[in-house]
Amino acid sequence: MKTLEVRRSGGAPGIVALPVRTRLVVPGDDLGALVEAAVRGIARRGDVVAVSETAVAIAQGAFVAAEYVRPSRLALLLARHAGALATVNQPESMQLVIESVGAPKVLYAAAMQVLGRLGGRRGLFYEILGEAIAAIDGYTGTLPPYERAIVLAPREPDAVAQALCDRIGVACAVVDANDLQKVKVLGASQSVDRRMVEWALLDNPHGNGDEQTPVVVLKWRGEGENPFLTEDAA
Repeated sequence: MKTLEVRRSGGAPGIVALPVRTRLVVPGDDLGALVEAAVRGIARRGDVVAVSETAVAIAQGAFVAAEYVRPSRLALLLARHAGALATVNQPESMQLVIESVGAPKVLYAAAMQVLGRLGGRRGLFYEILGEAIAAIDGYTGTLPPYERAIVLAPREPDAVAQALCDRIGVACAVVDANDLQKVKVLGASQSVDRRMVEWALLDNPHGNGDEQTPVVVLKWRGEGENPFLTEDAA
């Protein structure tokens, strides 16, 4: 098993990330059983089990095959002007955003993006649409057979994390991480320090390719108090 010691300024030394390989997650999976089997003998009290939001969403059936989305002219136009690394540079993903918030709001966000750039401010399109974009993962680079699946946000991530924690007896978090050092804890069981979990996952030990490691066990092997958990859970 690959062990990654997290070394970065701004955090306590002694944090270790253990990516855990699982079988392919499929719709309708008992995620609790899958995670429990994956971390058996690895995770223990005091650790945090971080589960990829993509795995949670797929188990819930929260994804759409791109072939079933017909992009509008507006989606095609806006996708062409999105950044190369943006999820919404795929017309199908942009269309789902339009359907979620409505064309008027998307047009307003696009206009503000243009005005913002003229004034030296970038990213207004994403700021205005917020969760509507964050809730959608593009299909490029997704593990087969989901390479043409647009994965949506998992439902009730806090409840999912708490249910996993109750089942395996270890703190859990549902996380959205990528190779651009952007991490967000979408849901967590009680007493998890979300900020520290995000910091520990900045290098994305889950991986974005075919690693098939949707579970990462975060361990504290340093001195003093466990930075991942509040005092009542450590």
